Amino acid sequence: MARIYKRGKSWYLDFTYKGKRIRRAVGKDRKTAELALKDTEVRIAREEHLGIHENKRVLFEEFAEEYFEYSRANKAKSSFERDVLSISHLKEAFGGVLLSEISTEQIEKYKIMRRNEVSPASVNRELACLSHMFTLARKWEIISHDPTKSVKKFKEPPGRIRFLTYDEINQLLDNCAPHLKPIIITALNTGMRKSEILNLEWRSVDLIQKIITMRKSKNNEMRTIPINNTLYKTLLDIHTTDCKFVFHKDNGSPYRGIKNGFNAALRRARISDCTFHDLHHTFASHLAIEGFSLQLIRRLLGHKCFRVTLRYAHLSQESLRSAVMKLNSKIGTILAQAKKKEKFTLINPYIITIGGLV
Repeated sequence: MARIYKRGKSWYLDFTYKGKRIRRAVGKDRKTAELALKDTEVRIAREEHLGIHENKRVLFEEFAEEYFEYSRANKAKSSFERDVLSISHLKEAFGGVLLSEISTEQIEKYKIMRRNEVSPASVNRELACLSHMFTLARKWEIISHDPTKSVKKFKEPPGRIRFLTYDEINQLLDNCAPHLKPIIITALNTGMRKSEILNLEWRSVDLIQKIITMRKSKNNEMRTIPINNTLYKTLLDIHTTDCKFVFHKDNGSPYRGIKNGFNAALRRARISDCTFHDLHHTFASHLAIEGFSLQLIRRLLGHKCFRVTLRYAHLSQESLRSAVMKLNSKIGTILAQAKKKEKFTLINPYIITIGGLV
């Protein structure tokens, strides 16, 4: 006997198939749920295969180890490290629980508990990780139901944007250590992320074509970044065939921790409220201010989602406003001259007439 019922804002289908009770979310409205019910009843009557399999008895932490391997092989290093952090918190809540027995209600309680400890954005990253884990678990036929489907993420405030003015850029470059200067110049002229810069290899830098090719970026997609003249001179000065890394220590290993050196430069330059990632924002912000399109900025930064690039839209709007105001100034001058000429044309015949009478 199959039935439908509502829990929260979702409708669920409850039926027995081959002696096993199955419950699954089917939609947000009753009509959709009724259609799913009718379809399931017909298919059961016809003894059709419903694509349902037995849940395997796998503990959350056991599956987490499998997911780690997947994440390490298929994601960028930064994303893998984010997964490791997320799962460390998820294990505290779901450790010792069978993957198939984790419910939507438990996940909602976890969401509320974590919100009392960290920001909405951090909770959302953990929920995204958990959701992907369940997606893979279903794909690999470990479970038959995904309890994260109806769990909504928190609304996040707009991302913080801090970018350096040209005066601040000059101050920063004047006060940074010699080994940091080319790293900062690269960030300011390419918008590359810190991990991309520190792991950059000479094989990805074409000084003839003046292009940097990012073969594995944050979104696992290749992108190319033009090298401008400032960056070209900088890279030419430090170019070497003795080491594969563009930026490296004396022993040839790449720099890892530059935070202390960068913060020291900021203190000497008297620049506050700034992180290395703000150089990424500085690159994009000045492009937007100069009037370049958001689509172009998106391509240069390697954003997969256009929504992320929209954070620079207000700067782009100011640039458009400035352009229109310049147009207003020029057209206003033309109109003023035309009006003056028109006034002279109307008065002049009258003067001639008077002159004739005189």
